[in-house]
Amino acid sequence: MLTKEQSILHFDFQNQRVHPDRLTRKTHAHYLPLAQQMLAAYRQGVGQPRRTLHKSIRLILQNTDDCSTRRIAAFCKLLDDASEYRKDTASKAAKLRERVFLLAATKHPLVQATDQLFDHAESEVKQQIAKELNREWDEIESVLFNDVIEFHPLIQPPKELDAGGLLRCYNVAQTQAALYGALSMTVWAERDFKQIMRYAKLARLMHSIEPHGTGYRLRFDGPASVVRSTRRYGVALAKFLPGLLSAEGWRMQATVLGPMQQRYALRLSPRDGLRSEVRNDDFDSDLEKSFYEAWQQAETAGWVLLREATILHQGQSVFMPDFTLRHPIHGDVLLEIVGFWTPEYLQEKGRTLNRFRDSGRILLAISHSVAESIPELGMPRIEYNTKLSPARVLKYLKTL
Repeated sequence: MLTKEQSILHFDFQNQRVHPDRLTRKTHAHYLPLAQQMLAAYRQGVGQPRRTLHKSIRLILQNTDDCSTRRIAAFCKLLDDASEYRKDTASKAAKLRERVFLLAATKHPLVQATDQLFDHAESEVKQQIAKELNREWDEIESVLFNDVIEFHPLIQPPKELDAGGLLRCYNVAQTQAALYGALSMTVWAERDFKQIMRYAKLARLMHSIEPHGTGYRLRFDGPASVVRSTRRYGVALAKFLPGLLSAEGWRMQATVLGPMQQRYALRLSPRDGLRSEVRNDDFDSDLEKSFYEAWQQAETAGWVLLREATILHQGQSVFMPDFTLRHPIHGDVLLEIVGFWTPEYLQEKGRTLNRFRDSGRILLAISHSVAESIPELGMPRIEYNTKLSPARVLKYLKTL
């Protein structure tokens, strides 16, 4: 994602709307060949440091009248995110730099050409250091600052990204950046509801759900009371956006804090043409993923584990448990995993569970660290420490 310094927002003060920067085919067709040139610069620049690649991008875009420095910086960030750089995780560069500087210190000052006052030529000292370290100087120089981000060498340019894809990424990234200042978001979903819910949970967003017409309304609210940081909440909403864009049949409105602390509306729907490909990951956390994988390897006596397969309704409220355990004879048991989160979240979780206590057979798996925060609800519960084992769940299922 982009940083706040790379985002471009256009505020409509009269209508209280905010419009993220967007490149369109009609107005910005000239960016397509420029995107091809930018990708070519990276694909031909393997081994070059990050700052050299960024300079190449600036040269490509510098004569484009409508391309601001922020837009240039945004393209550099997106290309970097799609690439892979060699990073000095073992601090080898710092150790090498210390050795080189210590060897060179006794020869200072270094000059291009010696004279009567200065008798240490830079080129000669470099060769002496290279001989001392038993390495070629060009090799030493190429890795001397590998621990500085601007000097990280490119080892893998963008693989599957084409020019059109780069421009689409730009539009999505600018919209994500607009959400950094979001206070709340409402999504009306007519289709792909489970998919939208899954990505909301993956982004760890606090939400409420209620039926609305033929679909559902999801509200993501409360940064001040829930996560105590508008910025952090906005970043979570930004992470959720690609998942939302990959769905169909929805519309969204977010309230964004703008200039003079005024509130502005950001509205989106599939008609806006933003699309995003997301990684297909069915799990909200490593805990759920490890439990699911362990279940597939266990002897489960005919119980099948399904991910978010059941939606419960209670008046104007909706609840989708984490798993459904299904057996051809014993029917369905719903499994909800409660892990560590904020006190406010746990209180809301307790209210939700209490509301749906009579909506089916619900088994609670509660982290030992928060067990006291969930009141007794008349539901069976099991506790776990760091991992939830299938054996604990199966032990309960055998009692049915």
